[in-house]
Amino acid sequence: MPVLLRDASLSDIDAITAIYRDSVLNGVASYEIAPPDREEMAARFEAIVSKGYPYIVAVDETGALVGYAYASAFRTRPAYRFMVEDSIYLAPEARGKGVGKRLLEELIARSTALGFRQMIAVIGGAHPASIALHASHGFEEIGRIKGSGFKQGRWLDTMLMQRTLGDGTSTDPDPDTYPATLFLD
Repeated sequence: MPVLLRDASLSDIDAITAIYRDSVLNGVASYEIAPPDREEMAARFEAIVSKGYPYIVAVDETGALVGYAYASAFRTRPAYRFMVEDSIYLAPEARGKGVGKRLLEELIARSTALGFRQMIAVIGGAHPASIALHASHGFEEIGRIKGSGFKQGRWLDTMLMQRTLGDGTSTDPDPDTYPATLFLD
């Protein structure tokens, strides 16, 4: 499916909210049970972009938003500031058509350019398609949290996968540049 990738904006929140709502209600990627409303999704968006993290959308040839992805803090304690967690959500009609691949590639490129050194995927439901997508982009399995969630009448595992970005741990980061300055105030 051909898509255009671009920065997300507040004008995309209705479509982002709808995609996430479907994922919450019908999938296991998110362990939320009740989908958040537009205002909550806008607040989450603002919290992510205000810290300088990448947040992108995929738009199809008709102009419809069919997916979104962002990198955000894995944890907000300062020592974690060089690691991001990726999140990718797709509209049902975009699944299995290469949209997630494009979004992940762009997210990796942008996160690397920003100076992040590690990316982690926390894969709810240990979903095989998401595991395969991440593995094809250099992520390695680093752990499985068994029975970590209960949703849709069943116990779910969470898969943790990680990949190095840029220099990884081979060099020290510049203490005066982003993301070294995150969470230090």
